[in-house]
Amino acid sequence: MKRSKSDYVIQTVTNALRVLEAFRDQEELGVTELSRRLGLHKNNVFRLLATLEARGYVEKCAGNDRHQLGVRCRELGYSYGRSGGLLRHARRILVELVRDTGETAHLAVLRDFEVVHLDGERPDRLVLTGLRVGCRLPLHCTALGKVLLGCGERPLQERFDRLHVSGGTLRARTDATITDREKFFEHLRGVASEGFALDLEECEPGLSCAAAPVFAASGQLVAALSVSGPAFRMGRDTLLDQVVPAVTAAGDELSRRLGCQR
Repeated sequence: MKRSKSDYVIQTVTNALRVLEAFRDQEELGVTELSRRLGLHKNNVFRLLATLEARGYVEKCAGNDRHQLGVRCRELGYSYGRSGGLLRHARRILVELVRDTGETAHLAVLRDFEVVHLDGERPDRLVLTGLRVGCRLPLHCTALGKVLLGCGERPLQERFDRLHVSGGTLRARTDATITDREKFFEHLRGVASEGFALDLEECEPGLSCAAAPVFAASGQLVAALSVSGPAFRMGRDTLLDQVVPAVTAAGDELSRRLGCQR
């Protein structure tokens, strides 16, 4: 009988990775806070930090007993950027998207039913959308998330429905967020049919966005590209007339560079 992959998991390694992941939204953390966040004994956290520090993945902060990510994490990030075909091919396309639209562009993927921003580029103007590289946002109220969910496989949507839709509703981020389950999944069917998604102040007041899918050589959805900007510059008509053609063309071009023939 074939064993499950979970049978081979080493718990100590898992906990060490959980320590590193805890720094995703916090620059500095101490042993007590990490112990509370991760549900681990302080002695275990201390030993994990000592091991990671010896390998350069965390380091002590100057002037206190807290820790921060070390240089080895940055080195691995650069290595991933160099070796990852998706990031390598997307860099030029992001620059071109900003040039063509005058607004901020992002590349994102789906991780744990959240939008993870891998790379981005912003224009040289005073009022703009800031870069969100490394940030995570919800799927249901972002253009990137709706593309990553709506253009993905049906089992993915069913799993999202089962795990993240509570009592037939979704959490509202703004007054414009689609919270009704039936309306949301109907909306996703439109996203899949049209090949793009819009966010009209659904995630943040004053922020609009359009996104399009990116496919690998296998035809599998692997990422999404977006263009976002202030709502006063990017209303529905501007999005549909100017931004959507640019971002869908960019998504098609990145897909072709990854070998997709669809």
